[in-house]
Amino acid sequence: MVTGASSGIGAATVRALRARGWDVVGVARREDRLAALAAETGASAIACDLTDPTAVDALMSQLEQSGPVHALVQVAGGARGTDRIEDASADDWQWMFDANVLASQRLVAGLLPLLRRAATADGHADTVFVTSTAAQNAYAGGAGYNAAKAAEAMLVRVLRQELNGEPIRVVEVAPGMVHTEEFTLNRLGGDAVAAEAVYAGVEAPLVADDVADVIAYALESPGHVNLDLITMRPVAQSAQHLLARGPLRARPTE
Repeated sequence: MVTGASSGIGAATVRALRARGWDVVGVARREDRLAALAAETGASAIACDLTDPTAVDALMSQLEQSGPVHALVQVAGGARGTDRIEDASADDWQWMFDANVLASQRLVAGLLPLLRRAATADGHADTVFVTSTAAQNAYAGGAGYNAAKAAEAMLVRVLRQELNGEPIRVVEVAPGMVHTEEFTLNRLGGDAVAAEAVYAGVEAPLVADDVADVIAYALESPGHVNLDLITMRPVAQSAQHLLARGPLRARPTE
């Protein structure tokens, strides 16, 4: 099951896993986009708002009827706003916590019985959580997203400890700058000019397919190998705050 499947990294992950022969259930809020992705890839699709506990309960009931779940790929989440802490919207912060943290907790609680069933039958099962380098490094204007992704990352690390002794892998993928069609646009309230300016002059930022390939690699690694934390950035981004704009060139040598 892949969440956040209506766009960006989630949709790319559905495509990547279907191309590798996985049966995939894509989950997201937007039913029309899910239907188009299902028609394109042959994946199944279930529309669900993961911030709604009742909707998540209904999702789990549907999955229970379909049999074991071998892997959860939790991509859904997002950021809202770039305000200073003193100016931030509490509603935006609440949404970020609900979408990134509580949604992950609900998915874990609901899916573990199905993951355990798959692990018993097939030797192991997987959980993969897409967090962010924002979980690792603070930056001005990012406090709400920093806090939400750091909380999600802690959830992942505690889950790995709580599942010790069970054949269920727990993987965290933490991307840096990824140029997708919606993430920054949504964060900046739909301002397309400001969103594109974030990526202006950056040579080869990551794209959704790059992250999807890493997720597929983690899932298809030998069953005894757990890739605890994969941090990935474009070469142009040496750190959260250090971004090269313009062509990448090696320094001349004598």
